[in-house]
Amino acid sequence: MHRFFINRGSLDGEVVRITGSDYNHISRSLRLNTGEEIIVSTGDGWEYLVKISAFGSGAVEGRIVEKKENHSEPPVSITLAQAIPKKNKLDLIIEKSTELGIKRIIPLITGRTIVRVRGEREGKKLVRWQRMAEEAAKQSQRGMIPIISDIAKLQDLAASMGEFDLTLLAWVGEKQNNLRKVRTNADLAKVSNILMIIGPEGGFSQNEVEFVRNLGGIPISLGPRVLRTETAALTLLALLLYEFGDLGGTI
Repeated sequence: MHRFFINRGSLDGEVVRITGSDYNHISRSLRLNTGEEIIVSTGDGWEYLVKISAFGSGAVEGRIVEKKENHSEPPVSITLAQAIPKKNKLDLIIEKSTELGIKRIIPLITGRTIVRVRGEREGKKLVRWQRMAEEAAKQSQRGMIPIISDIAKLQDLAASMGEFDLTLLAWVGEKQNNLRKVRTNADLAKVSNILMIIGPEGGFSQNEVEFVRNLGGIPISLGPRVLRTETAALTLLALLLYEFGDLGGTI
């Protein structure tokens, strides 16, 4: 069944009103008719089964048939600070991490980041990335759309790193510490908000690693093989979700 995200202002009692690009998608691309049903989500844990009742000028209206909780969200909130990779690799990371259950993505500039996005181009990129996250959230039946934050520098994370219960930095230079040791040493039952930091193709410098370590972040290894940046991001995300019981694991 087709799924759409709306803001709460689109709800008026039992009536749902959908406008904008979703209206065009419903009426022109999908060519749905009155009487057909769709699912709409308000992004706050609730979703509604809606029967289309009318098509107007620039809007489609429907009536709520059923309200229910969405149970697709992970039990832990994970933010990915991802150094912007070359080509369109960030597109893949956004799409797949959204499917897995990421809460927020921060496109990151580090010392070895080759790609630089500035000015008007930055705004267009952010709009495109947010749209990709929305489409992936619809496809995977998420209860919310991950937030794509403004592009930031690694140093900018210092102001917000205290908000997280656990910060992990994947680093090819780390030879001793890994997620299993973190799990052993930390009480994951008290962890609800995680930041994972992934570097660019050239990796992190020693100074960048120490910067994050001094702020309380934990450098970890993802194994004996060198992973591409997009592989590292999705691997660590999947491992964390498994540890918290979201992908078949147990905490």
